[in-house]
Amino acid sequence: MIQLVFATNNAHKLEEVQAVVGSSFRIITLADIGCAEDIPETGDTFEANASQKSGYLYERYGHDCFADDSGLEVLALGNEPGVYSARYSGTRDMERNIDLLLQRLGSHSDRRARFRTVISLRIGGKEYFFEGTVAGEIGFERQGEGGFGYDPLFTPSGYDKTFAQMTSIEKNAISHRAIAVAKLADSLKGIS
Repeated sequence: MIQLVFATNNAHKLEEVQAVVGSSFRIITLADIGCAEDIPETGDTFEANASQKSGYLYERYGHDCFADDSGLEVLALGNEPGVYSARYSGTRDMERNIDLLLQRLGSHSDRRARFRTVISLRIGGKEYFFEGTVAGEIGFERQGEGGFGYDPLFTPSGYDKTFAQMTSIEKNAISHRAIAVAKLADSLKGIS
């Protein structure tokens, strides 16, 4: 069984990833390898941040690993908040981030957006990238109690409810992270 370190402390991300890969792979956390430091992510693209995080882990801890960077891109805002999604308001307070996004969009009629994830996998000294996106629209107000981040605002194309109104099973079947992780899992089957 392949064991991989997932470069996150985010329990929601870990749940989503484990749900996609199932029992085929053993995913361990930063805590499992004794990594308590803040892993840098100073890039200006999802690819750069994911690569920086996986490279940091691989070089310092020597474990095969993967890291992701994800965010929301809103077309009318020039793809903001993008790589700054988690700290859009200058803080990691998601309520403030959501408020700022709604304020900047205002009554704009073009509410098209997409969630995007890029994963950098480092295994056997090589790096591989996997991407997942899901298109949709930003609502005018929060709807739903589930999910995390911008989920209460985002309705994926072809659906009539936000990510926050979906069950975790419904969301995981179509989410940007699930798409990228499924590509990662398919690639790992060829490596194992």
